Amino acid sequence: MIVGADDYVLHDEGSLFLAALRNAGKAYHTERTYAGRTALYLSYCTFHRLPWAQVTVWQLARFLHWLVEEPLPSRSRAGGGPERFRDTNTANAIVGTVCEFLAFGSRMGWVDHELTDQLTEPRYLRYLPPNFNPGENDQHRTVRSRQLKFASVDSGIEWLTVDQIARLAETTRHARDRFLVLLLWCTGMRIGEALGLRREDMHLLPDAQAFGCQEKGPHVHVRRRLNSNGAWAKSRRPRAIPVTSDLVGCYTDYLYERAAIPEAEFTEQVLVNLFRAPLGRAMTYSNAKDLFDRLARRADLIARPHMVRHGAATEWIRQGHDRAVVKDLLGHESDSSMGVYVHTSDEERRAAVERADARRRELAR
Repeated sequence: MIVGADDYVLHDEGSLFLAALRNAGKAYHTERTYAGRTALYLSYCTFHRLPWAQVTVWQLARFLHWLVEEPLPSRSRAGGGPERFRDTNTANAIVGTVCEFLAFGSRMGWVDHELTDQLTEPRYLRYLPPNFNPGENDQHRTVRSRQLKFASVDSGIEWLTVDQIARLAETTRHARDRFLVLLLWCTGMRIGEALGLRREDMHLLPDAQAFGCQEKGPHVHVRRRLNSNGAWAKSRRPRAIPVTSDLVGCYTDYLYERAAIPEAEFTEQVLVNLFRAPLGRAMTYSNAKDLFDRLARRADLIARPHMVRHGAATEWIRQGHDRAVVKDLLGHESDSSMGVYVHTSDEERRAAVERADARRRELAR
């Protein structure tokens, strides 16, 4: 739900927008992110005395620039420290959500269609994305493109190397934390999928037919379902991911550690709080973020859960595994989603340059 900035009264239209996202099957993390962005827009409108449903394109453009010009609150409780600002990519993402909110409002009859029509313009796709169907008469080549955004630079996808994963795992002080890091690395699953695992999903025997499962070898199942901690599997399609004997050993160590906490006995989620209250409750997204922040400081790295997933996918591709196999392991539906996992190393780039120059010198003789 979304509440007003000053009076904390429920914002009906904003809450209905979030309910529509939930009904459309959006992930919990997506809903939470959209809620924050929509609330920021509504608070901005309240502060500047703007009717949120009757703004002009110029006022929305002013909001876009305000997002990068307004300093962010200090992370320190005492205040102070260097000023921080949003970058243009973040501002674009926030305004993109606002445009979706306004488009939803237009469909509901709260927002004038003229405003939403002005936020996009037709664009002809000269170069088609992979797997894009242009239609028999190219009727799908013309799409609506959002106008209100900064021209931003792609900063690339952050990922962790094999060595960095090893450093991260070495800094763990508990079996649960080591299991979580290596689970993400071994399976490439999203953090929401890991936090949503239940004990019934852990098929770690050589043969799982006793559980009614025909998968061979130790594996884990990823399923989309409602969980008490809000964890959510993004992919609608259930999948089984093979795991290694080393990860099975890590899980055994974790179960031994978990058994010492009586409060954890009846929690079906695999990953639970063992070292701080409320003991035995399923770990949340914020718990996982705090854990990775601590591990990153110890390892002197920048490390987030999704960077482990990107690192695993990159390593699988570098080892020459078929991209269809990697796509299936990651739970992607589209081949186009695989492009972000192709990361070349310094050695590979240098070898390419040196081989080309060696060929030039050879021909020059």
